[in-house]
Amino acid sequence: KNGQSICHILSTCKNEITCSESTLRRLVNSGALKARNIDMPRTVRFKPRKGIRRQKKIDRNCTVGRSYEDFKQFIQDNPDTPITEMDSVIGKQGGAVLLTFIFRSCNFMLAFKRDSNNTQSVIDIFNDLYRRLPENVYDSLFGVILTDNGSEFSNPSELEYDKLSLELQRTKIFYCEPSSPYQKGKVENNHELIRRIIPKGHPIDSYSQEDIDLMMSHINSYGRPQYNHVSPAPLFVNMFGEDVLHLLRQQIVSPE
Repeated sequence: KNGQSICHILSTCKNEITCSESTLRRLVNSGALKARNIDMPRTVRFKPRKGIRRQKKIDRNCTVGRSYEDFKQFIQDNPDTPITEMDSVIGKQGGAVLLTFIFRSCNFMLAFKRDSNNTQSVIDIFNDLYRRLPENVYDSLFGVILTDNGSEFSNPSELEYDKLSLELQRTKIFYCEPSSPYQKGKVENNHELIRRIIPKGHPIDSYSQEDIDLMMSHINSYGRPQYNHVSPAPLFVNMFGEDVLHLLRQQIVSPE
């Protein structure tokens, strides 16, 4: 009440007050004393931190045999292998998120809405793509995937194998080193185009998958200087055909 801190009071009244500082603070918080939190400026000044629920990794050993060093060795042994980068785009914390893929060969990117950022939502998208696409097309697009260490990607065996045929590996997953987003720089850079439409912190929940597909059609039809201002969409069509473009629910949008 005189403006003194709890720490100061305890240090000068050791004989009168025999409880610990944490106990004394709990007594103040519970309203057991005449002094209140409002009487302590620093306690009032700082808002309590919001607890963010973080999904724990399903498999803590998921990077064994799938590290970035393993990835480099695999590409060295298989230099013609097409590489796909995978990542997540977070909207409002705790809300819907996007799963993104970018094909390094042409910078063509896909995005899929997920209601929550968990492993099952990623597995469901893989299963849907595997059933929707011809096997040879799926192998060319998603045969080798490089991603980060996010908990939503921590169940690689469910991504690599189809439950109906556990002997057939449909995908190989590799992980970047921790805090090394530059190792999958194409997908990171392309997220800037998504952020022009869905700013950081803006909720994704209100968008439908059809909205996301239309957004990606516009992004994939946006000219890139590194391709002499040709956009990724026609490059993708030249490589995989217009039928595959439509199977992925994409279209070429005119420059106008």
